Amino acid sequence: MNPFEMVKNIAGMQSQLKEAQEKLSQIEATGSAGGNMVQVTVNGKFELVSIQLDPICVDNRDIPMLQDLIKAAHHSALEKMQEEMKRQLGPLLGAGI
Repeated sequence: MNPFEMVKNIAGMQSQLKEAQEKLSQIEATGSAGGNMVQVTVNGKFELVSIQLDPICVDNRDIPMLQDLIKAAHHSALEKMQEEMKRQLGPLLGAGI
C-alpha cells in the first residue's frame, strides 16, 4: 500500500474517532431496579450522571436492600449504554464492539 494512502486513511480514522467520542459524550442511558424504585443514569463515558430514589425505598432499617438496588440499577444502566454504543458506533467502526 502507498504510504501516502496509509496516512490519508489514518487521518480519516482519527476524524471518525473524534466524531464517535463526541457522540458518546452526548448519549445517556438509564437503568432501574426494584420496579423503578431506583433509577441510575450514566453517560457515554460510563460516568454516573444521576441517581433517583423513590422515597418508599429509603428505609434506614434496610440499608443493604437499598445498596443492592442501586448496584442493580447501575448495572442495568451500563448494559443499556453498551447496547446503545453498539447501535450507534457499530456501523461507524465497521464491526461489532
